[in-house]
Amino acid sequence: MSKISRFFKGGGSAASKGRGGPSPQEALARLRETEELLSKKQEYLETRIERELAVARQHGTKNRRAALQALKRKKRYEKQLSQIDGTLSTIEFQREALENSHTNTEVLKNMGYAAQAMKKVHENMDLNKIDDLMQDITEQQDVAQEISDAISNRATFGDEFDE
Repeated sequence: MSKISRFFKGGGSAASKGRGGPSPQEALARLRETEELLSKKQEYLETRIERELAVARQHGTKNRRAALQALKRKKRYEKQLSQIDGTLSTIEFQREALENSHTNTEVLKNMGYAAQAMKKVHENMDLNKIDDLMQDITEQQDVAQEISDAISNRATFGDEFDE
């Protein structure tokens, strides 16, 4: 069974632990924790790079070997930093995909509830009864219009004679 189909058949935390998979909220929390951890490591490596650069400048031409060693360490830290950047990018993409999937699942679930509610509302309605009701309404509107027309015509008492 694919990961996506397992995700959509998933449920709450207790139910998913029985099947061995985390809930979307748990997975999102862990991804955020990992992002924070990697961000802290990024900051640490950036300070280390700055320190090694300072050491290399300090030794400069006086102690060429120490300066080269500092530059090599700096290069190694930069490589680690680059790897962390790639990993962070991947984790952010995965977190966003999981958030979107979770949102889509909730939207789909709510649309199902709405469809059930509409079905329940419409089960007591009969199209023939509705058609009869609409005809009755139309007839009553016609009668009301005739009454309104009769009232609004000017009364001509005695002006007109029927020959």
